[in-house]
Amino acid sequence: MINRSIARTIMTSAVLMGSALLAGCNTDDASLASNAKANRPVSPKLVAAMTAKDMELQSPILIRLFKQEAELEVWKQDRSGKFALLKSYPICRWSGDLGPKTREGDRQAPEGFYSITPAQMNPRSSYYLSFNTGYPNEFDKSLGRTGSQLMVHGDCSSRGCYAMTDEQIAEIYAVGRESFFGGQRAFQLQAYPFRMTAANLAKHRNNPNMPFWKMIKEGNDHFEVTRQEPKVAFCERKYVFDPAPPPGSTRPLEFNASARCPAYTVPDNIASAVREKQQRDNTEIARLISKGAPVARLNTGIDGGMNRVFAAKLPGGQTGLSDPGESDVKATAFSAAPGTIPPTVNPPRNSAPATAATSYEPEAEVRPSSALLAPSKPSNIFTNLAHKMGFGDADTTATTKAAVSATPGESVSARPKTATPARSVSSRPVGAKRAASKTTEKTAEKTPRSEHVATARPQSGSTNVSASPARIQSAAPAASSNSFDSRFSVNP
Repeated sequence: MINRSIARTIMTSAVLMGSALLAGCNTDDASLASNAKANRPVSPKLVAAMTAKDMELQSPILIRLFKQEAELEVWKQDRSGKFALLKSYPICRWSGDLGPKTREGDRQAPEGFYSITPAQMNPRSSYYLSFNTGYPNEFDKSLGRTGSQLMVHGDCSSRGCYAMTDEQIAEIYAVGRESFFGGQRAFQLQAYPFRMTAANLAKHRNNPNMPFWKMIKEGNDHFEVTRQEPKVAFCERKYVFDPAPPPGSTRPLEFNASARCPAYTVPDNIASAVREKQQRDNTEIARLISKGAPVARLNTGIDGGMNRVFAAKLPGGQTGLSDPGESDVKATAFSAAPGTIPPTVNPPRNSAPATAATSYEPEAEVRPSSALLAPSKPSNIFTNLAHKMGFGDADTTATTKAAVSATPGESVSARPKTATPARSVSSRPVGAKRAASKTTEKTAEKTPRSEHVATARPQSGSTNVSASPARIQSAAPAASSNSFDSRFSVNP
């Protein structure tokens, strides 16, 4: 009898210990869905879209962001193993200017390639739900860039973040959560100033950030020609995409963002496809420039942007640095917004006269990520013009040799021939002012809201302004300040 009691005790202890170990293995899963809003299922409509595109609910995802277009794309792996676009979301608000974030407090939203793990998902965000972008990555750190808590979150309010509506971030969060449940260890976030088209590159050809943009465009090209998540590494203070050990090598590649690049290769099929795409892009860029393509203005004094579908819902709303596209903002005034817009939203304002883009003399070019292949290519007026404008062949690496040394250093931004005026302070926000700034996420702290009603500030010279507040129309019903569906619980 005593032996049986001892045996039961031992077995019970073993079961409890095993349960504890299993719980320890699943801590990330548990933290991802620790409350009701973080555990909301993926909408039936989105599940149906996955089924139609031959995707599984828990297959890997990838997210792409575009500032100028104010769009966030969720890509998902289908059963063929390639990524396909699942859904595009208009971005409600982003702050700063086109270009990467460089220091704490500059209001810039990050640009580049980042990795999002389960630990970066925040189910208790003060801005409904959020995930940390992972800025700064190793490349950013190698250049001494600073900043923290740069998020993609809800509440449509940004100070260095990418802000969505609560309804949007709930859906994006749910899709990411399911991919982690399916075994994905991290999903890639690609943040761009604009879509890397020939037209946009020609338009922004005089921007001092162009060397950096051409570098991350290589990663964009890798993704577009393969529809696979590009492998990202850093060395010599630059990005390296899809590196592989050279033939005959038995040692694994070791990369350090501040050190010399090791010898590596890029698979031939990827290298050739990327090279062909870049040659087509460079030819088109040169053609557009030769035809007098307009140049984007610099130092506009505008703080960030907003997708036109949201700007159309606000009194005097503007898209800021985001391109309103072919259709005018007023054309979307009667369409439903994808979520609830809080009345405290601060739309971008043109608070200073823009400066025409000047011609820049680059002092230092971002060196290619590796030794360039020597492609056989025709020489014509367009390619010659492209070389002169700084859009020469950016061919993908075939092989780099560790013996070839180069002094690592941050590329120096192009210097303008003429001085440009300093950016003026952005205009006062429309709607209620935030009560206090937050330290956990780079967005001003929210104030309680009784209902989603925004009151427009009277414009100077206005003669007919309604005294009653204007309710912001959206696809979702008006809700309390901290939620749709009562926001469940808000934690600091």
